[in-house]
Amino acid sequence: MVPTYNEAANIEALLRAVHAALPDAGILVVDDGSPDGTAELAEKAAVDIDDVHVLRRTEKSGLGSAYRAGFRWGLAAGYDACVEMDADFSHDPGALPGLVAPLEDGYELVVGSRYVPGGSIPNWSWSRHLLSWGGNRYADAVLGLGVRDSTAGFRAYAASVLERLDLDRIRAEGYGFQIEMTYRAKQAGAPITEVPISFVDRVAGESKMSSAIVVEAFLLVAWWGLGRVARRVTGRWPGGGVRPGRGPSAIMER
Repeated sequence: MVPTYNEAANIEALLRAVHAALPDAGILVVDDGSPDGTAELAEKAAVDIDDVHVLRRTEKSGLGSAYRAGFRWGLAAGYDACVEMDADFSHDPGALPGLVAPLEDGYELVVGSRYVPGGSIPNWSWSRHLLSWGGNRYADAVLGLGVRDSTAGFRAYAASVLERLDLDRIRAEGYGFQIEMTYRAKQAGAPITEVPISFVDRVAGESKMSSAIVVEAFLLVAWWGLGRVARRVTGRWPGGGVRPGRGPSAIMER
């Protein structure tokens, strides 16, 4: 699954690289109404690349929304697993076989990790390293994830764990979405492992990351952590629970 917004500079080359790495896999482009013609280029490439599909959406609705739509599409189509990856080559298509291999061993979530031995992030500044590493340590400490890179966006989910999750409850975006999916998968009893990857910055197009996404993730982790503590102490949320639609991004634990 490849969510896109204005990725015309990358999409055709990415589709060919993914197909070369995993020739038996389907590829779903989830495009949020890109004005630069990304969807049209993907559909054109699909003429001579097997099993490429384009899910067109009318407006830019966020990374989490795009992946939720992709999960539903993949489950309905009967795929055994859904793989998340970016369209900008920050995730190496050549690493895909190693990413999906642990699914054969019974893992239900495989995270392409920058922070396990062998993982790397070339050319990042020390401040960006610190923000990313610190954010992951924070999420692990508050939520007890046991995952070193819960913000990673290069990952594979077995269909079995996605079927056990209520995707309508997953509302976060950006970093927060990846953390929430890790947390929910762990709550659902999914065996989780990490494999090392090298993460590189995009070479074409513009980054979609913003400070608001980082702040959202920080606040949501605190919210989920509060719920985790409340459940341990009382078995329920303080005050008898939180109704749907309340709290940060309408996220709640039940």
